[in-house]
Amino acid sequence: MTSNVSAPPSHRPDWQWHLGVAGFVVAWWLVYHQLAPFAEWLVALLPVDRASHTGEALAFFFYDVPKVMMLLTLIVFAMGVVRSFFSPEKTRAVLSGRREGIGNVLASGLGVLTPFCSCSAVPLFIGFVSAGVPLGVTFSFLIAAPMVNEVALVLLFGLVGWQVALTYLGFGLAIAVVAGLIIGKLRLEGWLQDWVRDIHSGANAPELLEGEHLTMTDRYRLGIEAVREIFAKVWIWIIAGIAMGALIHGYVPEDLMARIMGADAWWSVPAAVVMGIPMYTNAAGVIPIIEALLGKGAALGTVLAFMMSVIALSLPEMIILHQVLKLRLIAVFIGTVASGILAVGYLFNLLF
Repeated sequence: MTSNVSAPPSHRPDWQWHLGVAGFVVAWWLVYHQLAPFAEWLVALLPVDRASHTGEALAFFFYDVPKVMMLLTLIVFAMGVVRSFFSPEKTRAVLSGRREGIGNVLASGLGVLTPFCSCSAVPLFIGFVSAGVPLGVTFSFLIAAPMVNEVALVLLFGLVGWQVALTYLGFGLAIAVVAGLIIGKLRLEGWLQDWVRDIHSGANAPELLEGEHLTMTDRYRLGIEAVREIFAKVWIWIIAGIAMGALIHGYVPEDLMARIMGADAWWSVPAAVVMGIPMYTNAAGVIPIIEALLGKGAALGTVLAFMMSVIALSLPEMIILHQVLKLRLIAVFIGTVASGILAVGYLFNLLF
C-alpha cells in the first residue's frame, strides 16, 4: 500500500543544503578521478610485485570497489531526488506500453554513451528500477552499458578495423534492445527481490498529499534516504563480487583459452562464452586479452563472443544482481543474452 507521507520537514536553511550538495558533487568528482592513482599507491605499499598476478588482482580490487560504491551513492541519490518529482505511476505511463520499444532503444543508446563495466552499471540499473522504469527497458541499459560503449568501439576499431567495430555495434545494440523487449514482454516484475519490487511498484515510496509541496531540501533528504536504504542491502555483495572478479582478472589463462577458441569446431563459441562468464573486467581491460588471443590464432567470432560474455554476463555482476533479482530472473537474463552472444559469435566467424 502506498504511504501518503512526505519528507520530514528540514530545520536547516535551503541555501545550506544547496551549498552542501554542490560541495558533495565537486568532492565526489575530484575523488573519483584520483581512484586509479590511489589504487596504485595502495598496491605499492604492499610486499607484492605490481606486474605479478597478485599485484594485478589487488590493483583491480582497490580501484573497482570505491568506484562502484561511489557510483552507487551518487546515482541512487540523484534518482531519489528525481523520483520525488514523478510518481511511479507517471513514470511507468511515460515509458511503458507503446513507448516501451522506444524506451529500449533510448536505454541502449544511453548504455553506449556510458563507459561502465557490468558491476558499475548495476547502480544505475537499481536507480532505474526504483524510479519505476519498466523492467525490460532497464535490462536494455544493463546489457548495452558494459558491452557496447565508446571505449570498446574505439579499441576494436584500432585493433581489427572499422568494419568489425561497426558490425559489433549493430549486433550489440540489437542484443540489448531485443533482450530487453523479450524480458519486458514476459512481465517478470514478480521475480524482483521483494524489497526492490516494493520500490518499483511504489509500495514504499513517499507520496505527496494532495495540496502539499516538497521543497528542494525535502527532495535532497529523500535522496539521502534512498541511498541509506539501498546501500545497506547491497554493499557487502558489491565487495564480494568485485573481490571474485579481481581474483580471476589477475589470473587469465590466455594460452589455454587461445587453444580452445582456435579450435575449428561448433563447440568453440559456446565454450568461449562459458569461459567468459566467471571473469570480470571492463571493455578497455578485455581488449589486450582479445588482442593476445587473436595473435595466437583464435577465431574472431569466438573471441568476440568471449569478450561479450566477460563484460555483459560476468559472475561478479550476477552476485551483485542477486540482491536485486531472484535467481529465476537472473537465469532468464543470462539465457536471453547468451543466446544473442552465441548468434553473434557464429555470424562473425561466418562473415569474417
